[in-house]
Amino acid sequence: MERIDKSLNKLANTGDFQKRYERTKNEILNDENVRYFLNENSSAISKETVDKNLMKLYEYSTQSKNGCEKCPSLEGCINVMEGYQPHLVLQGNGIDLHYEPCPRKIVHDEKAKREKLIQSLYVPRDILSAGIEDFYLSDSSAGRMDAGEKAMAFVMDYEPGKKQKGLFLYGKFGVGKTYLLGAIANELAKKQISSLIVYVPDFLRELKGSIGDNTINEKIEMTKHAPILMLDDFGAETMTSWGRDEVIGPILQFRMLENLPTFFTSNFDMEGLKNHLTFSQRGEKEEVKAARVMERIRYLAEPIHLNGKNRRL
Repeated sequence: MERIDKSLNKLANTGDFQKRYERTKNEILNDENVRYFLNENSSAISKETVDKNLMKLYEYSTQSKNGCEKCPSLEGCINVMEGYQPHLVLQGNGIDLHYEPCPRKIVHDEKAKREKLIQSLYVPRDILSAGIEDFYLSDSSAGRMDAGEKAMAFVMDYEPGKKQKGLFLYGKFGVGKTYLLGAIANELAKKQISSLIVYVPDFLRELKGSIGDNTINEKIEMTKHAPILMLDDFGAETMTSWGRDEVIGPILQFRMLENLPTFFTSNFDMEGLKNHLTFSQRGEKEEVKAARVMERIRYLAEPIHLNGKNRRL
């Protein structure tokens, strides 16, 4: 059997191959970006260097550069390494390619990094990409502007360990209370500050199911220690004495003592929530215990009435 290198040499010496080679070489050397690189480094690059590194130049010329010019999207990236664009560099006596993240990859990675800083329990994924600008644009009524301004003031003023009140956002269904929590969490993530958003009804249901598997304390501790905790739809659950006194109460007490900012959303105002917490699932009236929880909520958060139309309809 003939050696492969002899076969390749025979192929390279055919007239047809030489024509295709020269045509391809001309296309590479006429590429605007390749030509610019060679002209800029003409004093250091010889003809022999170009010939030896023609494959590198070919790899460079066929890929997307300059702001993802040839790619429809990050997922549709045509480059050798998805999300990375090549740069020609001089390496010793040769030419090499260095790959750096493209603009779309940088934006994607920044978004992923922010989302990682926002933990969530049972919160819809679209809430995690909420933006404060969209919150303003959706409705510019006075109450919503006030809520948005207070939210941004919190983000701007936040310092770990500093006593700082969160917000108790209350109002009708679908006015954007949860969305505003997500927007606040995203703004905080831009400052590398992590937060935890918890949908309270599902959280309490899971805790009841965790009593037998020894994970209940771990889940409660996670909410206690979150740098910034957001309790969504507080009061939508069927309140039990256990949930109020053994879960919610200790979490709020710890956060109050440690000056850990806490946010709430609720369909109830403060007085309505107090009434909700007063009556247990069995109909027992426990005013003192409800008042104790409400005292902690008032210490931790400033009430803000969020109005507007129902955006879920």
